[in-house]
Amino acid sequence: LDTHSPTDLTTKSQSQIRFSLCFLLCCRFFVNRVNSYVLTNCTIENTRNITINMKVLCSQRNLESIPNDIPSKVRFLDISYNYISKIKIFDLKFLTTLKVLNMCSNIISHIDDGAFSDLVALQVLNLDKNKLTCLSGHMFQGLGNLLVLTLSENYITTITRSSVQSLYSLKEAVLKINRLRDIEHVTPIFHLPNLQTLDISDNLFDSFQSSKISKSTSVRRLDVSYNTLKIFSITDNVFPDLQTLHLSYCGPHENGSMDWDVPDSHFLRNVSDLHLSHIHMSAEMMSMLLRSLNSSLVNLTLNNQVEYKLKTLVDEACHIPTLRTVHLKENNISKDMLQSCTQVTEMDLSGSDTIELSELFFRSMKYLRILSLQSNKLLFIPNVLKNLATLEVLDLSGNMISRLDCLDLDNLTRLTELYLEINDISIIEECFFQDMGALKILDLHDNKILTLNGAFKKGLVNLESLNLKHNYLRSIEGEFENLPSLKHLDLSFNDIYLMERAFKGLATLTTLDLSSCRLHYLGKSLTALNALKTLNVSHNSMVFENYRENNIQINPPFSNLSSLEHLVMDYQSTSYLPSDYLQGLKSLLTLSAQNFHFNYLDPETFAHTPNLISLDISKNDLSKNDLEHSLKLFKLIPNLEKLYMSECGLPSLDFIFLVERNIFKKDNEVSLSSLPALTFLDVQGNPFSCDCSNAFFIQWVKSNSQTQVVEAYQYLCKYPKDLKGSKLLDLDTRPCFVDSGFFYYISTASLVILTLLGAFIYHLLRWQVVYAYYLFQAYLYDAKRKKHCVPYQFDAFISYNAHDEPWVKGELLPELEEGQGWKLCLHHRDFQPGKSIIDNITDAIYGSRKTISVISHRYLESEWCSREIQMPSFRLFDEQKDVLILVFLEEIPDQQLSPYHRMRRLVKKSTYLSWPKAGDHTGVFWHKLRMALETKDCPAEENPILTGLDGII
Repeated sequence: LDTHSPTDLTTKSQSQIRFSLCFLLCCRFFVNRVNSYVLTNCTIENTRNITINMKVLCSQRNLESIPNDIPSKVRFLDISYNYISKIKIFDLKFLTTLKVLNMCSNIISHIDDGAFSDLVALQVLNLDKNKLTCLSGHMFQGLGNLLVLTLSENYITTITRSSVQSLYSLKEAVLKINRLRDIEHVTPIFHLPNLQTLDISDNLFDSFQSSKISKSTSVRRLDVSYNTLKIFSITDNVFPDLQTLHLSYCGPHENGSMDWDVPDSHFLRNVSDLHLSHIHMSAEMMSMLLRSLNSSLVNLTLNNQVEYKLKTLVDEACHIPTLRTVHLKENNISKDMLQSCTQVTEMDLSGSDTIELSELFFRSMKYLRILSLQSNKLLFIPNVLKNLATLEVLDLSGNMISRLDCLDLDNLTRLTELYLEINDISIIEECFFQDMGALKILDLHDNKILTLNGAFKKGLVNLESLNLKHNYLRSIEGEFENLPSLKHLDLSFNDIYLMERAFKGLATLTTLDLSSCRLHYLGKSLTALNALKTLNVSHNSMVFENYRENNIQINPPFSNLSSLEHLVMDYQSTSYLPSDYLQGLKSLLTLSAQNFHFNYLDPETFAHTPNLISLDISKNDLSKNDLEHSLKLFKLIPNLEKLYMSECGLPSLDFIFLVERNIFKKDNEVSLSSLPALTFLDVQGNPFSCDCSNAFFIQWVKSNSQTQVVEAYQYLCKYPKDLKGSKLLDLDTRPCFVDSGFFYYISTASLVILTLLGAFIYHLLRWQVVYAYYLFQAYLYDAKRKKHCVPYQFDAFISYNAHDEPWVKGELLPELEEGQGWKLCLHHRDFQPGKSIIDNITDAIYGSRKTISVISHRYLESEWCSREIQMPSFRLFDEQKDVLILVFLEEIPDQQLSPYHRMRRLVKKSTYLSWPKAGDHTGVFWHKLRMALETKDCPAEENPILTGLDGII
């Protein structure tokens, strides 16, 4: 017996119901996430290894909740810049492979406990710019592998220990720009065992005291900048591993300074990187601070300092024997300020309002390797730089230098990187680079260079990267032939005419940018670039009508670029692309031809690029492109993985989805035969027609698991007018897959078969059909008469043919009526005038006890006679009433009775009468006929006279 109480049963049932509901909900999420590929509100980034490194982008979608169709194998998920206010416990279920989650710039104010519990592989979590006020409960439960947590620009005031206790692998925590007031509130973060970086800058701290941290931490980088600290106190050895300390912009904002309280320099013994930009601290305290780091400091940042304290601080700092890097941006530097910095190897003096670069300025810096003089309003290259023979990197960008003379940098033979961008340089003397044999990177973009004047023909044998973007260059011929190591060349945004020898000597060049150069023609200029892998000729005015020079036919411009892998030709002004224009590009992997203005692509266009994996032909009017040609076009590039065709004026994608040739089904999934490798398709911005021309595209988008169609659920209909603005994927395509041709074929075939069958029946089975019809009529009439008991009016109805009427009147009628006294029913005498023949026949048969059928050849051919014999035969066989008497006037062969199946049965199984031949005695005939008329209706009551005689034939 069950001993449970009703209350126990109710509680148990409720628990089971709750469990079932939870299980079903989980299953729903699981199914959604496993089967989804084309997403409703997100896109999957077009990475080649999408199964290994799947990135799902849902940013800026006006989402109010986390989508439930995110694939379970996602590795990177971006849901930033939306309106999500809450993270619920099931929102992120089953995302067990997720490594990076970006949810910044939402309005998240609450996170359910355990909401991240399934994110066991998560390493980076970004919750910046939300509305969180407190880290409490078990908010981050399950994030045992999290390495980076950013919570900047929230409203956080407190952090409980339970909320972060699961973050035992955390290495970096960013809590800047919040409302934390006391270091004690951050203690749970400090105590995480593997924490290395903590950013609590720009909060509301007014003091930093190690006594509130209580125990040693593993922090290596600490940022407390932008806090109004009155005191920074380290009285315990709580930061034994600290290496970087940010105190920039600290201290009281009004009439005060921050105190430094570190009684034992051993507490900060490992600090090597110190940031003190614009700190509110007295010179005395700053000196004390620097002395605390006397044995370890390597990098010092003193940007934007008060002028009267700067020299003292620099002197104090440069006496630290370990100091190597000094950043003094946005300061006023005097000529003797850096005399004590003898050991410094890197100096940043950019952004100074005034700088006195005298001959003695860098004299003491014997080891300086990196120097930045960016944005210092220099009109020329200072002569003092000649003394820096050890210099390797020099940044002079953002000044007003107008020319480069031969002796400006003649002693800098070790220079490997030189940045001269954003100046007013218009003249480069031929000998300027002659001693820079070690130079590898040269940046001259955004200047006013009109001609190169042979400047690159001497010295730059190791130059690898040259940037001449945004200048006024007009003609290029042989300027780079002495740059044998050059790999990257940027000539974009110039007004260039390329001569045949423009790139002669650049045998190692791999990247060339010729975008926005107003080019009309490439000619033979690219012939020498055998190693080129990336070429950009976008935003030009290329003319492709022919390849002629001085009326001589030449090869297409890319004929020798057999190593080229990436080609960008966006934004041209031509409407024609020759079919052989891409000849020679056998290694090409990606091609971009956006806004090319062509409206037709020859079927052989991609015959020379069989290895193409990415094609972008967006913003071209392809609405008139021939469908058959388009199909051939894509069949030439079977390895294509990414196809961009947005804003191409395509109302339909039937050129890709031709049913007969280009689609096959496997496991209920529609696939493309001409693009078997396609994984990414972008056809946004096309004027889609919401009709059956897009039916296969819609079915394919929803069913395929290989190709992502970007923003597919956002595609809108433009035609027809009544569906304009509706979603393309909402179109009901079921009627489109009803094969009307097959339906018409079946209908027509059925009609033909029925016609042939009818003709066959009429020709061969006409009498059988007529017989069946009469039989059915008899059945109906008999069914009606059974309901009423009607007395017989006649002894016998005589059924005969008009040709046999003389025998009936001359022989039969006198004998039976006058001789034997029977009352007979005859056509011409007893049928009711005005009544239909069929009704008269039926009434006569059912109003008579017997029916005497006078059989002859004429009788069998008569329709009415046939009707007269069918009804009594029905009464004989189906009602089991012996009402039919057959009288044969002539001999009838058996085969002539075959249409009358029942008559044939009657002749074979019952006795019948035959009129004697001429000269024979008729007495026996009349006697038998009288006996037949006297028999009962029921065959069971046999007449001994009739059954005892042999049938007469």
